[in-house]
Amino acid sequence: MTAFSNGFWRHNNNDNRLSLDDITIVDNSLLKRAVGAMALGNAMEWFDFGVYSYIAVTLGKVFFPSSSPSAQLIATFGTFAAAFLVRPIGGMVFGPLGDRIGRQRVLAMTMIMMAVGTFAIGLIPSYTSIGIMAPALLLIARLVQGFSTGGEYGGAATFIAEFSTDRRRGFMGSFLEFGTLVGYILGAGTVAILTATLSQDALLSWGWRVPFMIAGPLGLVGLYIRLKLEETPAFRKEAQARDAEEKARPKQTLRDLLTQQWKPLLLCVGLVLIFNVTDYMALSYLPSYLSATLHFNEAHGLFLVLLVMVLMMPMTLYAGRLSDTIGRKPVMLFGCVGLFVLAAPALLLIRMGTVLPVFAGLLILGALLSTFTGVMPSALPALFPTKIRYGALAIGFNVSVSLFGGTTPLVAAWLVEHTGNLMMPAYYLMGASLIGVVSVVALRETARKPLLGSAPCVANRAEAHAVLRGHREAEELEEAYAATAAVRA
Repeated sequence: MTAFSNGFWRHNNNDNRLSLDDITIVDNSLLKRAVGAMALGNAMEWFDFGVYSYIAVTLGKVFFPSSSPSAQLIATFGTFAAAFLVRPIGGMVFGPLGDRIGRQRVLAMTMIMMAVGTFAIGLIPSYTSIGIMAPALLLIARLVQGFSTGGEYGGAATFIAEFSTDRRRGFMGSFLEFGTLVGYILGAGTVAILTATLSQDALLSWGWRVPFMIAGPLGLVGLYIRLKLEETPAFRKEAQARDAEEKARPKQTLRDLLTQQWKPLLLCVGLVLIFNVTDYMALSYLPSYLSATLHFNEAHGLFLVLLVMVLMMPMTLYAGRLSDTIGRKPVMLFGCVGLFVLAAPALLLIRMGTVLPVFAGLLILGALLSTFTGVMPSALPALFPTKIRYGALAIGFNVSVSLFGGTTPLVAAWLVEHTGNLMMPAYYLMGASLIGVVSVVALRETARKPLLGSAPCVANRAEAHAVLRGHREAEELEEAYAATAAVRA
């Protein structure tokens, strides 16, 4: 059973006119199943990855004994950042592999590796038991997590984008980050409950292991979900055309990719920078900033972040839907400008150290972050053509995350520690927002348009006929304009 019509772009046809058979028609029930399964799998993957940051203060005491809480936090986030150094390697491996053997198979691989890496953290003895081997094993487990995550976002975003109709790609793509928020919420909720219900001694001796041990059964569920998915039709059509015309995949080297796609890759890096700096600052660093730097109650801080993420879920879906209506660029530009203007006021509210102002500051950042979480899953895959989409997106995304996103908690903690200026996180966000503005302005609007290298994708035959009529009217206008120009010449 297939979710799409059999028609696709005919590569050898000398007549480039669009026909009804060229237009892809989506089976809505299978589209929903694919998007739902990908969002659920993504939630489980990011539960595994997110738990580390929410229990970072406790991990610092377990693996990096020190008299200074700030030094513990920096060491813990240093291990957090190390996982991001291998993410580009994971992207370079899994991305091209996904373009060659399919999105679905590679996404199943990343799920297995993430579950194994996270489960392993829960089994590592503490520093007091095995000494320096404890942080060394923690680093290895984090590197496994980072390597697997290198193929996750690019593949998941590509999968949903290629399954969606042109008119609703923004809304459908927003479910990817909806799933990410579910995973983060489950991770933060688990850590918050443990922190609130266990004594400090119990948390340090065994309680911190619980969220990591949950990764095992969650990984099996996520693997089952992803193995039940069908391959995306865009990939199937690309593979069919490739087999029919070339009998083998043309070799695409990394050098070819960098030289031929450097402009969209740069745009990808810039967009991902603002997205992930905001994400990791608001949802990963600030909970630890509250407890370790401002001495805010750790459990209260986690619950406030948890509440903000719950509120972000509908805001993310709304941003995705809005981008289908007014365009991707206006929504993301609003987020960039808003972040530049409101980052400092938001952090000033957080620094007040009482529940309501802290919640208000976190909510401001969460609302601005929603403009990115709702739009990026549809904007980023549209930068690249089908035959290299997974590989190019995985490489561009992970290079940016490694250099800027994953290092955000470490850099922010270091800046606060060495300057003594508690406003450094806001200044960091403001600098990132300027890069975001430049990237969004340079972006080509892709809302309600087919993906590069793919046919128009619609929900039913009526929409297909409407697309065909619009295409023919545009052709007639172009021909009339060309004829008029020829006469004048």
